[in-house]
Amino acid sequence: MTTDHTLVARRLTLGYGDRVVVDDLDLVVPPGRITAIVGANACGKSTLLRSMSRLLKPRAGQVVLDGAEVHRTPARQLARTLGLLPQSPVAPEGITVADLVGRGRHPHQGLLSRWSSADDLAVAEALEATETTGLADRSVDELSGGQRQRVWIAMALAQQTDVLLLDEPTTFLDVSHQVEVLDLLTDLNRSRGTTVVMVLHDLNLAARYADHLVALAEGRVHAAGTPHEVLTEDCVRAVFGLDSRVVDDPTTGAPMMLPLGRHHVVGEWPERRESSSEPAP
Repeated sequence: MTTDHTLVARRLTLGYGDRVVVDDLDLVVPPGRITAIVGANACGKSTLLRSMSRLLKPRAGQVVLDGAEVHRTPARQLARTLGLLPQSPVAPEGITVADLVGRGRHPHQGLLSRWSSADDLAVAEALEATETTGLADRSVDELSGGQRQRVWIAMALAQQTDVLLLDEPTTFLDVSHQVEVLDLLTDLNRSRGTTVVMVLHDLNLAARYADHLVALAEGRVHAAGTPHEVLTEDCVRAVFGLDSRVVDDPTTGAPMMLPLGRHHVVGEWPERRESSSEPAP
């Protein structure tokens, strides 16, 4: 693995039909780090990731990987460097875990090449890294949500790319499985130097696991930097329209957002009303 790959979006404009979703966006992804993209619903997070992976052609601007425009790079060639785990992927009915993970080797298969010992090794290492070796012969349909997500990540790992994009990898998972998946991605980044870019909804998990945080608002980058630089009360208000208090997590030291309801005043917390048989005044 190498941490030298550069992924950059330059004046990127994206949309569907007559609707513009991302407008004149600039973004530099730090190589060898974990980047989390956050923002309100429909702000362009998933659309941006689709374009960075070559699935959506820009209306204007470009996405550049190592100096080459991704939308002009042959798909198989790009897939040897950059992998994508889309939101809510669907596996073919009845496919086994081993077969699904093996599909991550397709970019390395030429028209005349056969399955090799290198492919076997890549699949075995991906299963081991995701702790899914024991599931290899089981049908993907039988797995729990957390197990399936690990298997999809294993397929992405078997692709052996240096850059990995993940669209909401913790969606539909309970808290335990969310932490499980994010710990796995952190281990991958730390041990192999893989550049990880992921879209997350949970601000506190994003701040806890990311080295670099990007907040989108109305199709543009509102703020980018370290979690402490981006996750501020002003930024939460501007991006999500939410009043909050941001404090340091006492365990990790990462910034942590505490939302304030409409009955709360910043700096004050309502007193609990004791139960009483007397009517309220």
